[in-house]
Amino acid sequence: MASPQVGPRNNEDHDRSEAPKDVEETVASSAADCNNKRVPKVGMTFLSEEEAYSFYNKYAEDTGFSVRRGSKHKVKNSETIQQRTFFYSRQGARAEDKREDTFKYSRPKSRCGGNARMKITLMNGLYHVYEFEETHNHILAWGEMAQYLRSHRKVTEAQIASAEVAKSVGISNKATIDLMAKQVCGPGNLGFTREDMENRLYTKRTLQAKQGDTGGVLEYMEKKAAEDVKFFYSIQVDADDLITNIFWTDSKMVSDYAIFGDVICFDTTYRKLDDGRPFGLIVGVNNHKKTIVFGAALLYNETAESFGWLFRTFLKFMSGKHPQTILTDEDAAMAKAISAILPHSLHRLCVWHMNQNACKHLAGVVPDYKKFNADFQHCIYDIEEEDEFLSAWNGMLDKYGLHQNEWLQRWFEKRKHWALVYGRNTFSAHMSTTQRSESMNNELKRYISIKYDMLTFFQHFERLVADKRFEEVRCDFKATQTTLKMKTEASYILRQDATTYTPTIFKMFQEQVLRTLNYDTFICDDSDTEHKVYKVNFHGTQRVHLVRFFPGEEKINCSCKKFEFAGILCSHCLKVLDINNIKHIPEQYILERWTKNNIYIGKMDNWCQSSEHNRQSTPARGPKSKNV
Repeated sequence: MASPQVGPRNNEDHDRSEAPKDVEETVASSAADCNNKRVPKVGMTFLSEEEAYSFYNKYAEDTGFSVRRGSKHKVKNSETIQQRTFFYSRQGARAEDKREDTFKYSRPKSRCGGNARMKITLMNGLYHVYEFEETHNHILAWGEMAQYLRSHRKVTEAQIASAEVAKSVGISNKATIDLMAKQVCGPGNLGFTREDMENRLYTKRTLQAKQGDTGGVLEYMEKKAAEDVKFFYSIQVDADDLITNIFWTDSKMVSDYAIFGDVICFDTTYRKLDDGRPFGLIVGVNNHKKTIVFGAALLYNETAESFGWLFRTFLKFMSGKHPQTILTDEDAAMAKAISAILPHSLHRLCVWHMNQNACKHLAGVVPDYKKFNADFQHCIYDIEEEDEFLSAWNGMLDKYGLHQNEWLQRWFEKRKHWALVYGRNTFSAHMSTTQRSESMNNELKRYISIKYDMLTFFQHFERLVADKRFEEVRCDFKATQTTLKMKTEASYILRQDATTYTPTIFKMFQEQVLRTLNYDTFICDDSDTEHKVYKVNFHGTQRVHLVRFFPGEEKINCSCKKFEFAGILCSHCLKVLDINNIKHIPEQYILERWTKNNIYIGKMDNWCQSSEHNRQSTPARGPKSKNV
């Protein structure tokens, strides 16, 4: 790197001058001093902050370390920098990244403390060095290692242009860089690394793609709106009219959400394109327990602002209907947005990810992780009363000596988002993980390549949605055009519900009915004529469930809260109904969302929308929002 045109000047030179010099003479003297010494000293002066940085960076290059700009202070009511600190790049310590708990790979540490630095301040129109610390506490880069120091690497526009021309005629980036290295007698003299060149080329091409995206995406969305009367979209753009966030949904998604939008899953684990933009799917389950899509979004980043925009847009297109439960991974930004935009929804965290993180953080801490994990699972899934949960949790901490474990302390503070004892009273379609979203993300990989541009991405995503809907039609056909074959000795309650529930839900219900054959039942108190209390336990086990039955109203509830959580009666309630000679499910315990009726309701909605669309002369158009 060339030495700065204007260099440092020290106070001793100024003191020897009998007559004051103007600024030009002072700077000229400074430049000569710089070229001779090249070592920062207190009292040196520079015309600008950039000039001071260039000088210190050149000194760093000669010495064997890299430089970064540190803290600065500006002149009041001005953009002029009053003070600036230049550090060597390994100074200080890297801030803890809380997300690293979920990373498969952690970046190696590059910071090593130390205080090597140069500080400048503005006085009388010049920047003066008022502090310089030369000492380093690490091994300096020497020889060929110096080519990897970040602040000394730079790809020029001429080099970028040469690489672009070479690419246009079929020459690879590697061949181009090898030729450049040969011309300067080796890669160490290039002034940049191969990764620097590839990153610059990628950034340039990505910007060009983004600038072409906005028009193409708008055209695509308008075309979809013309085909579908309830196709809605919203595009958020920045000050340069480049797309930041996009959300879209169609008439089928809107119709499905009206019926099955009581529970949604959302995550952003899939990354679209090479730019790593998070792709978010809002999904749920239908009456066949199949995953259905309610909406999709391409986000600029994973901040509370982006998530907040997405949830607000989603609610607007879904007529303001809040889900009862929303399942997500642990993410502070997402949690903040949900709390603000969906305050009426129960936010549940994926317990599968929690278990994975528990293994990562505790497998090497507790002596017998297998036994610990059994106790941990008991706290998550099995407990039915809050007091019992708190007692079991503290007992687990005592047993394994984990009262001071920070990871468990942090998760205990969030217990209402993951412990089932706090979520049993809210319908969650029998889901406690974000597996639905993650399964869809895995399926995406079979349809979509990260190399696709945005428009191609949309088109291939359509294929995925179309295939999922084809599978749904197959399930609808099976549910309505075939009848489950029942054995003659099958109970009346099974024969009744085989015609009510979809085949998938009927199998879940059948499992509960069969379990009743192995239960012991004891009445606790039958003195009350209005209701009876029973203790029910699986034969040979100690775990007891309390069932309250109101004969006059055919009302029943169980301490396991399966109906509240999953939407079908549990085996404990079915046992009590049976011994009270009730051979059918009371009407209030047949949840409409699990029945075959929704097949007809959903298809009728779509037919009506299709008929309405045929009468429309102007399609509904989605909004284009700016800086929302």
